[in-house]
Amino acid sequence: MTERPLSREEVDLFLRLRPHSRRAFMAAFGATAAALTLSACKPAEPEAKTEGKLVIEGSEGNKLAFYNWDTYIGENTLADFKAASGVEVNMTLFANNDELFAKFRAGNPGFDVIMPSNEYVARMIEAKMLAPLDHAKIPNKKNLLPEFQDADFDPGRKYSMPYTWLVLGIGYRKSAMKGGVIPDSWKYLYDSDEYKGRLSLLSESADVFRLGFKYLGKSVNDATPELIKQVEDMLIKQKANIKNFHDDNGQDLLMSKEVDIVLEYNGDIAQKETEDPDLAFVVPKEGSLLNSDCMCIPTGAPNPNNAHAFINFLLDGQNGANITKTILYPTPNAAAKALMDDTYKNNPTIFPPADVMAKCEYGKYAGSKITQAFEAAMTRVRAA
Repeated sequence: MTERPLSREEVDLFLRLRPHSRRAFMAAFGATAAALTLSACKPAEPEAKTEGKLVIEGSEGNKLAFYNWDTYIGENTLADFKAASGVEVNMTLFANNDELFAKFRAGNPGFDVIMPSNEYVARMIEAKMLAPLDHAKIPNKKNLLPEFQDADFDPGRKYSMPYTWLVLGIGYRKSAMKGGVIPDSWKYLYDSDEYKGRLSLLSESADVFRLGFKYLGKSVNDATPELIKQVEDMLIKQKANIKNFHDDNGQDLLMSKEVDIVLEYNGDIAQKETEDPDLAFVVPKEGSLLNSDCMCIPTGAPNPNNAHAFINFLLDGQNGANITKTILYPTPNAAAKALMDDTYKNNPTIFPPADVMAKCEYGKYAGSKITQAFEAAMTRVRAA
Protein backbone atom coordinates (compact mmCIF):
# COMPACT_ATOMS: atom_id res chain seq x y z
CA MET A 1 0.00 0.00 0.00
CA THR A 2 1.13 3.55 -0.62
CA GLU A 3 1.08 6.66 1.53
CA ARG A 4 -1.86 8.98 1.09
CA PRO A 5 -2.91 12.36 2.49
CA LEU A 6 -5.65 12.29 5.10
CA SER A 7 -9.14 13.57 4.37
CA ARG A 8 -10.67 16.34 6.47
CA GLU A 9 -12.84 13.75 8.24
CA GLU A 10 -9.81 11.57 9.07
CA VAL A 11 -7.88 14.57 10.39
CA ASP A 12 -10.83 15.50 12.59
CA LEU A 13 -10.96 11.93 13.93
CA PHE A 14 -7.21 11.98 14.53
CA LEU A 15 -7.50 15.16 16.57
CA ARG A 16 -10.33 13.70 18.65
CA LEU A 17 -8.26 10.56 19.35
CA ARG A 18 -4.99 12.33 20.09
CA PRO A 19 -5.25 12.34 23.88
CA HIS A 20 -5.88 8.60 23.99
CA SER A 21 -2.98 6.56 22.67
CA ARG A 22 0.11 6.83 20.60
CA ARG A 23 -1.26 4.13 18.31
CA ALA A 24 -5.05 4.44 18.65
CA PHE A 25 -5.28 6.15 15.27
CA MET A 26 -3.84 3.07 13.56
CA ALA A 27 -6.49 0.94 15.21
CA ALA A 28 -9.20 3.35 14.08
CA PHE A 29 -8.21 3.08 10.43
CA GLY A 30 -6.81 -0.48 10.36
CA ALA A 31 -3.56 1.02 9.09
CA THR A 32 -0.89 -1.00 10.81
CA ALA A 33 0.78 -1.69 7.47
CA ALA A 34 0.06 1.53 5.61
CA ALA A 35 1.48 4.93 6.53
CA LEU A 36 -0.82 7.91 6.78
CA THR A 37 0.41 11.47 6.41
CA LEU A 38 -0.43 14.60 8.35
CA SER A 39 0.76 18.11 7.58
CA ALA A 40 1.45 21.08 9.79
CA CYS A 41 -1.02 22.94 7.58
CA LYS A 42 -3.88 20.50 8.17
CA PRO A 43 -7.41 21.97 8.51
CA ALA A 44 -8.41 23.68 11.75
CA GLU A 45 -4.88 23.71 13.20
CA PRO A 46 -4.82 25.97 16.28
CA GLU A 47 -2.94 29.22 15.83
CA ALA A 48 0.77 28.76 16.46
CA LYS A 49 2.60 30.75 19.11
CA THR A 50 6.31 31.42 18.92
CA GLU A 51 8.76 33.77 20.60
CA GLY A 52 10.80 34.59 17.54
CA LYS A 53 12.11 33.57 14.17
CA LEU A 54 14.23 30.45 13.95
CA VAL A 55 16.92 30.72 11.32
CA ILE A 56 18.16 27.34 10.09
CA GLU A 57 21.69 27.58 8.74
CA GLY A 58 21.90 25.75 5.42
CA SER A 59 18.17 25.04 5.35
CA GLU A 60 17.30 22.88 2.37
CA GLY A 61 13.91 24.57 1.91
CA ASN A 62 10.56 24.66 3.64
CA LYS A 63 9.84 20.93 4.00
CA LEU A 64 10.59 18.20 6.51
CA ALA A 65 9.30 14.59 6.57
CA PHE A 66 8.75 13.14 10.05
CA TYR A 67 8.03 9.42 10.73
CA ASN A 68 6.42 9.13 14.16
CA TRP A 69 4.17 7.08 16.39
CA ASP A 70 0.63 8.43 16.31
CA THR A 71 -0.70 10.70 19.10
CA TYR A 72 2.90 11.32 20.11
CA ILE A 73 3.41 15.05 19.54
CA GLY A 74 2.17 18.26 21.17
CA GLU A 75 -1.12 19.81 20.12
CA ASN A 76 0.60 22.78 18.45
CA THR A 77 4.18 21.55 18.05
CA LEU A 78 4.21 21.14 14.26
CA ALA A 79 2.45 24.46 13.72
CA ASP A 80 4.80 26.18 16.18
CA PHE A 81 7.84 24.87 14.31
CA LYS A 82 6.43 26.06 10.99
CA ALA A 83 5.67 29.50 12.44
CA ALA A 84 9.17 29.77 13.88
CA SER A 85 11.14 28.40 10.93
CA GLY A 86 8.92 28.49 7.86
CA VAL A 87 9.43 24.72 7.53
CA GLU A 88 6.30 22.63 7.09
CA VAL A 89 6.42 19.23 8.77
CA ASN A 90 4.70 16.33 7.02
CA MET A 91 4.21 13.67 9.69
CA THR A 92 3.68 10.05 8.64
CA LEU A 93 2.51 7.51 11.21
CA PHE A 94 3.68 3.97 11.96
CA ALA A 95 2.26 1.40 14.35
CA ASN A 96 5.30 -0.49 15.67
CA ASN A 97 9.08 -0.77 15.43
CA ASP A 98 8.90 -3.72 13.05
CA GLU A 99 6.96 -1.58 10.59
CA LEU A 100 9.46 1.25 10.99
CA PHE A 101 12.42 -1.04 10.35
CA ALA A 102 10.78 -2.65 7.33
CA LYS A 103 10.17 0.78 5.83
CA PHE A 104 13.93 1.35 5.54
CA ARG A 105 15.07 -2.11 4.39
CA ALA A 106 15.36 -0.93 0.78
CA GLY A 107 16.71 2.51 1.71
CA ASN A 108 15.30 5.77 2.99
CA PRO A 109 12.02 6.53 1.17
CA GLY A 110 12.37 10.24 1.92
CA PHE A 111 12.19 10.82 5.69
CA ASP A 112 14.24 13.36 7.64
CA VAL A 113 13.45 12.49 11.28
CA ILE A 114 12.27 9.13 12.66
CA MET A 115 11.38 7.82 16.13
CA PRO A 116 12.68 4.27 16.81
CA SER A 117 12.82 2.76 20.28
CA ASN A 118 16.20 2.13 21.90
CA GLU A 119 16.62 -1.49 20.82
CA TYR A 120 15.78 -0.55 17.25
CA VAL A 121 18.21 2.37 17.36
CA ALA A 122 20.95 -0.21 17.88
CA ARG A 123 19.51 -2.46 15.18
CA MET A 124 19.30 0.41 12.69
CA ILE A 125 22.85 1.54 13.51
CA GLU A 126 24.08 -1.98 12.74
CA ALA A 127 22.14 -1.92 9.46
CA LYS A 128 23.63 1.50 8.59
CA MET A 129 20.17 3.03 8.45
CA LEU A 130 21.00 6.03 10.66
CA ALA A 131 23.15 9.11 10.00
CA PRO A 132 25.48 10.52 12.68
CA LEU A 133 24.14 13.61 14.45
CA ASP A 134 26.01 16.92 14.53
CA HIS A 135 25.74 17.86 18.20
CA ALA A 136 26.81 21.43 17.45
CA LYS A 137 23.44 21.82 15.73
CA ILE A 138 21.56 20.45 18.76
CA PRO A 139 22.56 22.80 21.62
CA ASN A 140 19.38 21.92 23.54
CA LYS A 141 20.97 18.55 24.29
CA LYS A 142 22.06 20.37 27.44
CA ASN A 143 18.43 20.18 28.65
CA LEU A 144 18.56 16.39 28.99
CA LEU A 145 18.72 14.80 32.42
CA PRO A 146 22.24 13.52 33.23
CA GLU A 147 21.21 9.88 32.90
CA PHE A 148 20.06 10.51 29.33
CA GLN A 149 23.12 12.38 28.10
CA ASP A 150 24.62 9.04 27.06
CA ALA A 151 23.18 5.60 26.30
CA ASP A 152 24.55 2.07 26.23
CA PHE A 153 22.67 1.36 23.00
CA ASP A 154 24.16 4.49 21.36
CA PRO A 155 27.45 5.46 23.03
CA GLY A 156 27.97 9.21 23.01
CA ARG A 157 24.50 9.73 21.54
CA LYS A 158 26.13 9.63 18.13
CA TYR A 159 22.89 8.69 16.35
CA SER A 160 19.98 9.45 18.68
CA MET A 161 18.42 11.98 21.04
CA PRO A 162 15.88 10.76 23.61
CA TYR A 163 12.26 11.87 23.27
CA THR A 164 10.59 9.87 26.05
CA TRP A 165 11.24 6.94 28.31
CA LEU A 166 8.59 4.40 29.24
CA VAL A 167 8.01 1.26 31.26
CA LEU A 168 5.79 -1.70 30.48
CA GLY A 169 3.39 -2.94 33.09
CA ILE A 170 -0.14 -4.11 33.74
CA GLY A 171 -3.10 -1.83 33.16
CA TYR A 172 -6.27 -3.01 34.87
CA ARG A 173 -9.84 -2.13 35.81
CA LYS A 174 -9.97 -1.86 39.59
CA SER A 175 -13.64 -2.81 39.97
CA ALA A 176 -13.07 -6.05 38.03
CA MET A 177 -10.27 -7.32 40.27
CA LYS A 178 -11.42 -10.31 42.33
CA GLY A 179 -11.34 -9.47 46.03
CA GLY A 180 -9.81 -6.11 45.15
CA VAL A 181 -6.42 -7.80 44.70
CA ILE A 182 -3.97 -5.78 42.58
CA PRO A 183 -2.53 -7.89 39.71
CA ASP A 184 1.06 -7.19 40.70
CA SER A 185 2.73 -10.16 38.99
CA TRP A 186 3.30 -11.21 35.39
CA LYS A 187 1.64 -14.47 36.44
CA TYR A 188 -1.77 -12.92 35.74
CA LEU A 189 -0.90 -12.48 32.07
CA TYR A 190 1.45 -15.40 31.47
CA ASP A 191 0.46 -18.24 33.74
CA SER A 192 -3.07 -18.03 35.15
CA ASP A 193 -6.66 -18.68 34.10
CA GLU A 194 -8.10 -16.41 36.79
CA TYR A 195 -9.15 -13.82 34.18
CA LYS A 196 -9.76 -16.20 31.31
CA GLY A 197 -10.78 -14.34 28.15
CA ARG A 198 -10.24 -10.96 29.82
CA LEU A 199 -6.50 -10.60 29.12
CA SER A 200 -4.68 -8.81 26.30
CA LEU A 201 -0.94 -8.83 25.53
CA LEU A 202 1.12 -6.66 23.20
CA SER A 203 1.87 -7.99 19.73
CA GLU A 204 5.56 -6.98 19.66
CA SER A 205 7.45 -10.24 20.02
CA ALA A 206 10.61 -8.99 21.74
CA ASP A 207 8.66 -7.20 24.48
CA VAL A 208 6.40 -10.19 25.17
CA PHE A 209 9.27 -12.67 25.38
CA ARG A 210 11.56 -10.43 27.44
CA LEU A 211 8.81 -9.96 30.02
CA GLY A 212 8.31 -13.71 30.06
CA PHE A 213 11.96 -13.98 31.04
CA LYS A 214 11.29 -11.57 33.91
CA TYR A 215 8.41 -13.68 35.16
CA LEU A 216 10.72 -16.71 35.20
CA GLY A 217 13.21 -14.82 37.35
CA LYS A 218 15.68 -14.02 34.58
CA SER A 219 16.98 -10.81 33.03
CA VAL A 220 15.10 -9.38 30.05
CA ASN A 221 18.37 -9.91 28.19
CA ASP A 222 18.74 -13.65 28.92
CA ALA A 223 17.65 -14.53 25.40
CA THR A 224 18.93 -18.10 25.12
CA PRO A 225 17.24 -20.55 22.73
CA GLU A 226 16.21 -22.65 25.73
CA LEU A 227 14.57 -19.74 27.54
CA ILE A 228 12.81 -18.53 24.39
CA LYS A 229 11.38 -22.05 23.98
CA GLN A 230 10.28 -22.09 27.63
CA VAL A 231 8.38 -18.81 27.25
CA GLU A 232 6.93 -19.98 23.93
CA ASP A 233 5.55 -23.13 25.55
CA MET A 234 4.15 -21.09 28.44
CA LEU A 235 2.41 -18.68 26.07
CA ILE A 236 0.93 -21.48 23.98
CA LYS A 237 -0.49 -23.01 27.15
CA GLN A 238 -1.78 -19.60 28.26
CA LYS A 239 -3.23 -18.65 24.89
CA ALA A 240 -6.66 -20.11 25.71
CA ASN A 241 -6.95 -17.46 28.42
CA ILE A 242 -5.82 -14.53 26.23
CA LYS A 243 -8.44 -12.54 24.32
CA ASN A 244 -5.95 -11.05 21.83
CA PHE A 245 -2.51 -9.62 21.09
CA HIS A 246 -3.03 -5.90 20.60
CA ASP A 247 -1.14 -3.18 18.68
CA ASP A 248 -0.67 -1.03 21.81
CA ASN A 249 -4.32 -0.07 22.08
CA GLY A 250 -4.73 -2.02 25.31
CA GLN A 251 -5.90 1.09 27.13
CA ASP A 252 -8.80 1.36 24.67
CA LEU A 253 -9.71 -2.27 25.33
CA LEU A 254 -9.81 -1.44 29.03
CA MET A 255 -11.93 1.66 28.45
CA SER A 256 -14.46 -0.30 26.38
CA LYS A 257 -14.49 -3.06 29.03
CA GLU A 258 -13.53 -5.68 26.45
CA VAL A 259 -10.77 -6.83 28.83
CA ASP A 260 -9.87 -6.31 32.47
CA ILE A 261 -6.07 -6.71 32.36
CA VAL A 262 -3.62 -5.60 29.65
CA LEU A 263 0.08 -5.48 28.98
CA GLU A 264 0.65 -1.81 28.19
CA TYR A 265 2.93 1.23 28.49
CA ASN A 266 2.63 3.50 31.51
CA GLY A 267 1.96 6.64 29.45
CA ASP A 268 -0.96 5.09 27.60
CA ILE A 269 -2.63 4.09 30.87
CA ALA A 270 -1.85 7.50 32.43
CA GLN A 271 -3.75 9.15 29.57
CA LYS A 272 -6.83 6.99 30.21
CA GLU A 273 -6.70 7.39 34.00
CA THR A 274 -7.62 11.05 33.45
CA GLU A 275 -10.86 9.88 31.82
CA ASP A 276 -11.73 6.83 33.91
CA PRO A 277 -10.71 6.68 37.60
CA ASP A 278 -11.49 2.95 37.63
CA LEU A 279 -8.33 2.28 35.59
CA ALA A 280 -4.92 1.80 37.18
CA PHE A 281 -1.39 0.67 36.36
CA VAL A 282 1.14 -1.46 38.19
CA VAL A 283 4.69 -2.54 37.45
CA PRO A 284 4.81 -6.22 38.49
CA LYS A 285 6.89 -7.23 41.49
CA GLU A 286 9.27 -9.24 39.28
CA GLY A 287 10.36 -6.04 37.49
CA SER A 288 9.83 -4.96 33.91
CA LEU A 289 11.19 -3.73 30.59
CA LEU A 290 12.16 -0.11 29.97
CA ASN A 291 12.13 1.57 26.57
CA SER A 292 13.21 4.95 25.28
CA ASP A 293 11.86 6.36 22.03
CA CYS A 294 14.50 8.40 20.24
CA MET A 295 14.77 11.07 17.56
CA CYS A 296 17.10 10.03 14.73
CA ILE A 297 18.03 11.18 11.25
CA PRO A 298 17.94 8.29 8.77
CA THR A 299 20.72 7.76 6.27
CA GLY A 300 20.01 9.68 3.09
CA ALA A 301 17.67 12.24 4.72
CA PRO A 302 16.95 14.89 2.06
CA ASN A 303 16.82 17.76 4.59
CA PRO A 304 19.43 17.07 7.29
CA ASN A 305 19.86 20.69 8.42
CA ASN A 306 16.11 21.08 8.84
CA ALA A 307 16.12 17.75 10.67
CA HIS A 308 18.74 18.91 13.18
CA ALA A 309 16.80 22.13 13.75
CA PHE A 310 13.57 20.18 14.35
CA ILE A 311 15.22 17.84 16.88
CA ASN A 312 16.72 20.84 18.67
CA PHE A 313 13.30 22.52 18.67
CA LEU A 314 11.70 19.47 20.33
CA LEU A 315 14.42 19.49 23.00
CA ASP A 316 13.63 23.09 23.99
CA GLY A 317 12.23 23.23 27.53
CA GLN A 318 8.92 24.92 26.75
CA ASN A 319 8.36 22.94 23.55
CA GLY A 320 9.16 19.74 25.42
CA ALA A 321 6.69 20.66 28.18
CA ASN A 322 3.97 21.32 25.61
CA ILE A 323 4.56 17.86 24.16
CA THR A 324 4.58 16.23 27.59
CA LYS A 325 1.28 17.86 28.59
CA THR A 326 -0.33 16.16 25.59
CA ILE A 327 1.22 12.69 25.62
CA LEU A 328 1.78 12.20 29.40
CA TYR A 329 4.88 10.06 29.00
CA PRO A 330 7.95 10.42 31.23
CA THR A 331 10.26 13.03 29.73
CA PRO A 332 14.07 12.79 29.72
CA ASN A 333 14.15 16.59 29.32
CA ALA A 334 15.00 18.26 32.66
CA ALA A 335 14.02 21.72 31.40
CA ALA A 336 10.63 20.41 30.24
CA LYS A 337 9.98 18.46 33.44
CA ALA A 338 10.71 21.58 35.51
CA LEU A 339 7.80 23.32 33.78
CA MET A 340 5.32 20.52 34.54
CA ASP A 341 2.98 20.67 37.54
CA ASP A 342 3.07 18.38 40.56
CA THR A 343 0.15 16.32 39.26
CA TYR A 344 2.47 15.09 36.52
CA LYS A 345 5.68 14.91 38.57
CA ASN A 346 4.07 12.93 41.39
CA ASN A 347 1.97 10.57 39.27
CA PRO A 348 3.06 7.01 40.19
CA THR A 349 1.85 5.65 36.85
CA ILE A 350 4.12 8.02 34.94
CA PHE A 351 6.96 7.79 37.48
CA PRO A 352 6.79 4.45 39.36
CA PRO A 353 8.49 4.27 42.77
CA ALA A 354 12.29 3.97 42.88
CA ASP A 355 12.23 0.50 44.44
CA VAL A 356 10.09 -0.74 41.55
CA MET A 357 12.25 0.94 38.91
CA ALA A 358 15.34 -0.70 40.41
CA LYS A 359 14.02 -4.05 39.15
CA CYS A 360 13.52 -2.79 35.58
CA GLU A 361 15.95 -3.04 32.67
CA TYR A 362 16.43 -1.85 29.12
CA GLY A 363 16.39 -4.55 26.49
CA LYS A 364 19.68 -4.85 24.59
CA TYR A 365 19.77 -5.61 20.90
CA ALA A 366 21.36 -9.07 20.68
CA GLY A 367 21.68 -9.39 16.92
CA SER A 368 19.48 -10.45 14.04
CA LYS A 369 19.43 -14.16 14.99
CA ILE A 370 17.81 -13.45 18.36
CA THR A 371 15.40 -10.98 16.80
CA GLN A 372 14.38 -13.59 14.25
CA ALA A 373 14.03 -16.19 17.01
CA PHE A 374 11.61 -13.89 18.90
CA GLU A 375 9.58 -13.27 15.76
CA ALA A 376 9.44 -16.95 14.78
CA ALA A 377 8.41 -18.03 18.27
CA MET A 378 5.70 -15.37 18.41
CA THR A 379 4.38 -16.53 15.04
CA ARG A 380 4.09 -20.08 16.39
CA VAL A 381 2.30 -18.82 19.52
CA ARG A 382 -0.25 -16.88 17.51
CA ALA A 383 -0.81 -19.81 15.15
CA ALA A 384 -1.25 -22.35 17.96
